[in-house]
Amino acid sequence: MRTYDFTPLWRSTIGFDRLFDLAETAQRMGEDNYPPYNIERLGEDRYQISLAVAGFSTDEISVTAEQNTVTIEGRKADKGQREYLYQGISARPFKRQFSLADHVQVKSASFEDGLLRIELFREVPEAMKPRRIAINGVTPSNVQQIEAKAA
Repeated sequence: MRTYDFTPLWRSTIGFDRLFDLAETAQRMGEDNYPPYNIERLGEDRYQISLAVAGFSTDEISVTAEQNTVTIEGRKADKGQREYLYQGISARPFKRQFSLADHVQVKSASFEDGLLRIELFREVPEAMKPRRIAINGVTPSNVQQIEAKAA
């Protein structure tokens, strides 16, 4: 895998710290695809992350939301030794993190049919939303209507 040096960009940009952190994190991440997941857009400001966590129960999974990151961790409870002839269902511990954009918050989490669903929504504060600015001006006092014709 190629690595990139972001030093020249650090020297000439201000306020893009988080963007560079995301790029460096993506560069360091391995190809661990467990557990499989989907990210869906449900509306303009609504999203859903679905993780396939077959074999885990709700008390073996934790979802933590903190400043622009949601972390899902799973650890199987040790229920004694079993003798498997074939073990195709993975029961290994996992930790999956998702970086969230500004103003994206975790709304809820649900678990059904082996799928963990995490609902997200973007709520932009009123002060950050675009607003129309009135243009103040002075009407010229030296402009006069010479004649008006009715059509």
